Amino acid sequence: MKKLVLSIASVLVLSANAQTNWKLDASHSKLGFSVTHMMVSETEGKFKIYEGTVSSKTDVDFTDATINFSADAASINTEDEKRDGHLKSADFFDVEKFPKITFKSTSMKPVMKGKTTYNLEGEITMKGVTKKVKFLAIGASKTVKDPYGNTKYGFKVTGVINRKDFGLSWNAALEAGGVAVSEEVKLDFNIELNKAQ
Repeated sequence: MKKLVLSIASVLVLSANAQTNWKLDASHSKLGFSVTHMMVSETEGKFKIYEGTVSSKTDVDFTDATINFSADAASINTEDEKRDGHLKSADFFDVEKFPKITFKSTSMKPVMKGKTTYNLEGEITMKGVTKKVKFLAIGASKTVKDPYGNTKYGFKVTGVINRKDFGLSWNAALEAGGVAVSEEVKLDFNIELNKAQ
C-alpha cells in the first residue's frame, strides 16, 4: 500500500511539473517596430537575426510560461542603409559594445479565464540597461501540424516602450516644433513556435 501511495504521489508531482518546450521559428516570425518620424508619419523596422525558447504548461496554456528571447542588435533593418548605420552607432544601439537585446518573462497571465490572450510582463535588456515591460500577447486558438510533422503555435505580441529609458536618446529638434524621431516605440511581433521533439 505504501508503495502504491508513493507511486501515485510521484505521478502527481511529475504531472504538476510537466511542461511543453518550444523553439522560435525565425523563418516564420517577425520582430518589428515603428516610430513616428518628423511628427507626421511612421517609419518601420525589424530585427533579422533572433532566437528564443518558451516553456508552457501545455500545448495551448501559456499561463506563467518561461520565455527567453534575444536579438542581434546589428541585424536591425529599416530598408535604408544609411539610417541603419546610424541606428547601429553609439547614438542609438551602439552594437559593438552591446551586441544583444534580450527579453526574459516574469509573468504571463490570461486576460480572461480559458482564453488565449495574455498580459505578458518581463524585462528587456538593451544597450546595457534593463527595464520592466508589459505586452499584450494574443495566442492562436489551437496548435497545428505542418506537412513535416512539426507542432506549431503562434502569438501576436504588441507593446510600447520609451527608447530614452534604454539610453537611445539621440534626436533632432524641428524648426516648426517637435522632434525628428518619437521617443515612443511601438513593438509588433509575430511569433511562430515549433514544439520541441
